[in-house]
Amino acid sequence: MDEIIYRPIGVIYSPYTSSTGTPIQPEGGRGVEGRVELREEFVPGLRDLEGFSHVVLIYHFHDNAAVRLVVEPFLDDEEHGVFATRAPTRPNHIGMSVVRLNCIDGNVLHIEDVDILDGTPLLDIKPHVPHFDCPLETRIGWLQGKVALYRDTRDDGHLEG
Repeated sequence: MDEIIYRPIGVIYSPYTSSTGTPIQPEGGRGVEGRVELREEFVPGLRDLEGFSHVVLIYHFHDNAAVRLVVEPFLDDEEHGVFATRAPTRPNHIGMSVVRLNCIDGNVLHIEDVDILDGTPLLDIKPHVPHFDCPLETRIGWLQGKVALYRDTRDDGHLEG
């Protein structure tokens, strides 16, 4: 299989119009509101989603054409393989964020804790279930001792390209 083609199911809207200055993780965007506008034909898929406090948004990094397999991520000054980071310079430019779901109004999801650029194409929505998504025993590799920095770290544009 050489190619897979996805069609966006909607668009994510946020106050961030440039990657520079955007939080690098949802916790860094705590309290920042946004919305998802789902295409009308997908609205039946929202049934029962309002019972979840958080959702996983899977989207396309539409504002980044660069592909780098080795990057210097935002939280470190050493290079790492892109698959050991959350950097947007991935071969398929797929991103994900766990955001708070405030409410659903028709085809619009009102969300919070946003770290996503305005106009980002949405590929999928999944409910966040801590029992499924948060293993009890984990290792965090090179991020050990650095994760506390993410709340105040913003995209500085060095990964664009």
